[in-house]
Amino acid sequence: MDKIRILLAEDHVVVRESIRQLLGREHDLEVVGEASEGEEAVRLTTQLKPDVVVMDIAMPKLNGIEATKRIKTLCPATAVLALTAYDYDQYVFALLEAGAAGYLLKDVSGQELVEAVRPVHRGDSVLHPTVARKVVEQFRKPAIKPGDDATLSLLTEREVEVLKRAARGMSNKDIAGELFLSVRTIEACLGSIFNKLGVGSRTEAVVHGLKKGWFTLEDLEIE
Repeated sequence: MDKIRILLAEDHVVVRESIRQLLGREHDLEVVGEASEGEEAVRLTTQLKPDVVVMDIAMPKLNGIEATKRIKTLCPATAVLALTAYDYDQYVFALLEAGAAGYLLKDVSGQELVEAVRPVHRGDSVLHPTVARKVVEQFRKPAIKPGDDATLSLLTEREVEVLKRAARGMSNKDIAGELFLSVRTIEACLGSIFNKLGVGSRTEAVVHGLKKGWFTLEDLEIE
């Protein structure tokens, strides 16, 4: 089985070395490069084509938000997993808008970080609970813009149902079980959704739907 190739973008050497050792112990993960600043992260991503970039926000020369934007433009197939100490709204939404597939805070355990890399690589959403709440609250009363209904009409009824469940944070397996479909069918639906919306990950698709007002808090079962 091919290993998931990872690039670490973190300016603190001790933190970067710790993450490398942590990920390196997993049989299916491989750290293929390290960057200590944003411009280097972009350059190495274009050279090495990693599957996942673990990205800090506060870095020299080019911050993680701008680096993520460039990476998603140059290497759209590469998933970006933000790992940062900051949960400020402006950082959260700027990174998700830039195309990050996941957002973790540095208070997560090492195992939680390891377990986040795999779903991000699959195109799934991985959001720290604090961040997930911010996302829902930010878009709880979205403004519907002209043409939004037309965009939604691109999706089939099944795709809308799958996207709603993805927005709740359900795994592909759980979505398949609830809709009485196979996991492969759910994966195919998500792939079709990504193509139609012009996004590269579950997180981007969910944020897109929230911004457009396709979901209500009741749809997401948020209390």
